[in-house]
Amino acid sequence: MREVAVAEGNGRAGGVAFELEGHVLEVMGLYDVPAPEGADLAMAMALTPRVVNTRGGLQGGLVATLVDLAAARAVALGLGDGESSATADLNIRYLSSVSVGPAVAAARVLRRGRNLTVVEVTVRDEGRDLVAAVATLSFSIVALRPGQPHPRDLSPRD
Repeated sequence: MREVAVAEGNGRAGGVAFELEGHVLEVMGLYDVPAPEGADLAMAMALTPRVVNTRGGLQGGLVATLVDLAAARAVALGLGDGESSATADLNIRYLSSVSVGPAVAAARVLRRGRNLTVVEVTVRDEGRDLVAAVATLSFSIVALRPGQPHPRDLSPRD
């Protein structure tokens, strides 16, 4: 994976994009942004015609995907060599649509255990300066499979 600076436009200035040749992180147009105080990691997604619903807001399933990816990457920051994680539970509350964007998901690890990690994610519609969704997730900590890349390898922050 290669780190790519994000140019002005689409609400993406100042971020770091993913270039993974067709990986969901690239296809969805996700990019890293500075984490707000208290968060371990933040990712954003610009609103474009291919990701909005018929009412013009970011499609809810994509909000959940953004939440899951941001949380998983926050978990990955604390994994040891030979460890990976798998989403065990995701509970999301949609409070408002993301209709201006970009959508910014800020993930904060609440508890790291030997077998389970719990993460809280807040999604903001930055263009409207409001919280659009809040979520809690738990991740099972599992062994890497043979040949599986370490989850930290999906981060441009290395």
